[in-house]
Amino acid sequence: MSRADLARALRLNRSSSGNIIANLLNHGLVREVEDGEFNPTGRAGRPGILLELVGEAVSFLGVEIGVEHIAVVELDFAGKAVRTVQQPFDGQVRDPGLAVEQAVKLALNTLPTGRRDRCEGLGIATPSQMDMHGRIRLTPLLGWRDVDLAAIVRESLPAPWPVMVENEANAFAIGAVHGRGVGRHGVTLLVNMECGLGGGILVAGQLLRGGNGLAGEIGHLRLGLEAGPEGPILERRIGLGQLIADYRSQSGRPHAKLADLIRDVGDRVPEAVAVADDWARTLAFALSQACRIIDPDTIVLGGSVAGLHSLVATRVLKHLRAITEESFPLPRIEIPDDIGFGAAYGAACMMHQRFLMGGDEWGSSAGI
Repeated sequence: MSRADLARALRLNRSSSGNIIANLLNHGLVREVEDGEFNPTGRAGRPGILLELVGEAVSFLGVEIGVEHIAVVELDFAGKAVRTVQQPFDGQVRDPGLAVEQAVKLALNTLPTGRRDRCEGLGIATPSQMDMHGRIRLTPLLGWRDVDLAAIVRESLPAPWPVMVENEANAFAIGAVHGRGVGRHGVTLLVNMECGLGGGILVAGQLLRGGNGLAGEIGHLRLGLEAGPEGPILERRIGLGQLIADYRSQSGRPHAKLADLIRDVGDRVPEAVAVADDWARTLAFALSQACRIIDPDTIVLGGSVAGLHSLVATRVLKHLRAITEESFPLPRIEIPDDIGFGAAYGAACMMHQRFLMGGDEWGSSAGI
């Protein structure tokens, strides 16, 4: 982008935009590059000078603490994911302090030592019910209750980095709109599918949190009329734990994993196909209920379990059509490429956006 282009984009005069550019140059956030194709006069001679972001100038870390894994993403100043790493995690630890200790250690090991002083923040995403201030009310799958996660993270860091915390499905939604431009128009439902099922709702690019910060909790849709908190809910039916339990039971393989199921569905192994079809039917039922409430144009599925959808997409669509009145249009269903890093990527995007905006545009303000 040229200086003139930037001034027009910012709607500033040349002097004001020049001061901003000089400040960015002095801080090493942008640099000048020659563009041989850019010559505003149209005459031969000196090439034009453009400005570009210095990607390596600063870093932003995003971490997802899941039930079975911890994922880390590093973004550069240009918003590009430059490093991703994932390691197994035992969600039965039940101690948020120990979970944070492991997560921070992995994040620091991901970030080269020479870049730690350039880190401008760490975002944390967990499958938690949070209040509007980012405090965890409850994390059923991890056994956490009433936790100030940002404070625990802050105490574990080697430097006073900014910290933000977010529900993992909302983080997935934030990453989709901020990093990929998904959901900038219309209504988009994003479903993060791991051991639990979390949902985030984007309306014209803005995250819909609801009155208490709990909008989009699709995994807690009731599947029956049984009373009490232990009644049947969606995530207990098609989340990773139940999905694998069903396949182990059907196949007689007590140590089968998700990758085994996905491979066997692709190979048309009868037991795997039966489990996948039941999963597709239940997913279609749940999505149809969500569609009746929020009427999304697009549904985006993420998380490791979403890898199964590509193999049964036609079955999901068939079941959706069977239970949807003709007067209701069906939404598009999309799967991002990096299904295993969506929440961590979104957590890093929160910090990137915060740095650019100078505030807490995304995520909770806890820890800022």
